[in-house]
Amino acid sequence: MVTLAMALINERSPEEDPSWAAKRTAMVEELRGHYQIRDQRVLDAMAKVRRHVFVPEKRRIDTVYGDHPCQIGHGQTISQPYIVAHMTERLNLKKGERLLEIGTGSGYQAAILAELGVEVYSIEIVPKLARHACSVLAAEGYDSVRVLTGDGYERWPEQQSFDAVIVTCAPDNVPQVLVDQLRDGGRMIIPVGTHLQQLVLLRKKANRLHKENDLAVRFVPMVHSKA
Repeated sequence: MVTLAMALINERSPEEDPSWAAKRTAMVEELRGHYQIRDQRVLDAMAKVRRHVFVPEKRRIDTVYGDHPCQIGHGQTISQPYIVAHMTERLNLKKGERLLEIGTGSGYQAAILAELGVEVYSIEIVPKLARHACSVLAAEGYDSVRVLTGDGYERWPEQQSFDAVIVTCAPDNVPQVLVDQLRDGGRMIIPVGTHLQQLVLLRKKANRLHKENDLAVRFVPMVHSKA
């Protein structure tokens, strides 16, 4: 059985050490300068969301704002800042759009999306990670994010279509269930493959998919729930 957990508390965690803010500023400058991220809304979101608090405290390291993924437990990672920013930018999201995220993980990507004014529905297959994400999202004030403990290969209950889909784990092929949940005119960004993975941007027009290959990437695999 799946369970639905929603961030409900609109209170921010205690004030942070100024060194974290400085590291976050440096991260954003690298995204702007070295990686050429141009969407100011994305840069502003990356500057505001406190990446370090989404990493479980016992796994939190001084270089959490560095250009690399970080372990969050259960064999999962929080993606490197560049990948988070790039995938978000490629979707060209608009305020008020409804988005489905597969792979909540730490909740960091969901928080970035929420900062853009997107209505986020996120599915996480690992219950402990889903609970962690809900707790941090609530503490950071992202009360609009809905987190479902469940299988990304199944539909989101009671929601028929989404304007965008973002997948932060890699299936062998694009799951048809995700295509079916994407409205006409919608966009999906997803890593596809096993050992060699390709980030793919899909656009649905007149119920046909238009595919654009993007970066070579490496994500954890997208898995089914255990029987």
